[in-house]
Amino acid sequence: MGYLTTQDGTQLYYKDWGSGPAVVFSHGWPLNADAWDGQLLFLAQQGFRVIAHDRRGHGRSSQSPEGNDMNGYADDLAAVIEALGLTDTTLIGHSTGGGEVARYIGRYGTGRVAKVVLISAVPPIMVQTPDNPDGLPLAVFDEMRAGLADDRAQFYQDLAIKFYGVNRPGAEVSDGILHQFWSWSMQAGLWNAYQSVAAFSETDFRDDLAAFDVPTLVMQGDDDQIVPIKNASMKTAQLVSGAQEVYYPGAPHGITATHQDQVNQDLLTFLKS
Repeated sequence: MGYLTTQDGTQLYYKDWGSGPAVVFSHGWPLNADAWDGQLLFLAQQGFRVIAHDRRGHGRSSQSPEGNDMNGYADDLAAVIEALGLTDTTLIGHSTGGGEVARYIGRYGTGRVAKVVLISAVPPIMVQTPDNPDGLPLAVFDEMRAGLADDRAQFYQDLAIKFYGVNRPGAEVSDGILHQFWSWSMQAGLWNAYQSVAAFSETDFRDDLAAFDVPTLVMQGDDDQIVPIKNASMKTAQLVSGAQEVYYPGAPHGITATHQDQVNQDLLTFLKS
């Protein structure tokens, strides 16, 4: 575990466990690298080197006033990969982190990348536009920004309910999972979290996905209340040639926690393929 400093002076915290083929994880909004611990521990025990960083403005990374957009996030991911000298790397992104991974490939290509996994990821584009009529109305994201500005602590408690599908009949999600979501979220700077809403909702990743030329796995729960599956993973799979698809019936957005064992096994199968 350590820190690196980007070209604009932002300090990025990262964890680096195990040895073997490198797997780099990009987390969802507004969390941090700890959200991946269930995957990091499992894969490190299976002979992989696992790396995850806190996005700028989140967790233990510094709360930079600049670069809180997908280009900035992709550049930070590149800084981690380059600082650690990684090659033949598998990139795994959840939610906003999936957008970060897609934009990294759009900006830097796949010279250092062997495989990609997008989990409940925001590409191709979340917001409704004339050429994306199935997207969510901009008002949805305006309401998120208003909630953050008004009472972010309560906003994050409410968000956790949908994130993990606690409002669905039969849901089994511990209080601990909900509390850790809130704790991680509150570590994100308000300015950074606020700016990030536009980054994950309004960025168009279709050109980035067109640059994918390595084996790609798309994973998502089909009851995702945060990132609608029909306008996300299913469309992404159509845009990435040869993409593999794994969908979890009745599963929510936060499948890395609610379906941890199943996700871990599917990741291991893909990594070893």
